[in-house]
Amino acid sequence: MKVSFGSLVIGAGVCGLLSFVCLATSLGTDYWYIIQMNPGNVSDFEDMSSHSGLWTINEGEAITFPELHVMAGFSLPFQIFWINMHSAIVVVLSLSLVLLLFGSICGLVSSLARSPVLLTSTASYFFICSLLTLSGVSLYIIYSYQALAETERQVGPGGLAHIHTSFGWSLGMAWLSYGLELLTALLLLAAVMSSITPFLPSCGQK
Repeated sequence: MKVSFGSLVIGAGVCGLLSFVCLATSLGTDYWYIIQMNPGNVSDFEDMSSHSGLWTINEGEAITFPELHVMAGFSLPFQIFWINMHSAIVVVLSLSLVLLLFGSICGLVSSLARSPVLLTSTASYFFICSLLTLSGVSLYIIYSYQALAETERQVGPGGLAHIHTSFGWSLGMAWLSYGLELLTALLLLAAVMSSITPFLPSCGQK
């Protein structure tokens, strides 16, 4: 069953819009990384459970900024690494979000013009956006594991025995946005193929 040009373009538009919403939600929420203490091993006063995003870290009622949340025991090189990595993540993901907004406008113009060249360019544009999102998410995962490894080096494995760490749903939304950006690019390319297929048989006619 052949899928029409209109259906592919509409599908690409919906995926593009959802990718923007998912990434915006991800950047605006504070559940990228979650730290939970085992309640059976700590008192209420010792409970250091927290959840953090790209902009703030929530520890109970206290809110701090990630670039200031560097433990005093960490070495100066690691503190510089922490700050630089955090800045890179924020810049890359914010840039991806802005590009997605402009990509939606480009996609609308391309679909209305039914231009294979414009549609192919828009598909490439969304592919670049997906690479930026993937880079930002990957950097965040590296950043988090490095921070955990440095903490374990400082306090020893036993110091983290009663602490459970995990990535939160905000990071999951960023991954979903990445997948939707790729799907948008693929649907736009499929729309290009759909628009030029009817002209292919006539090319072989004399």
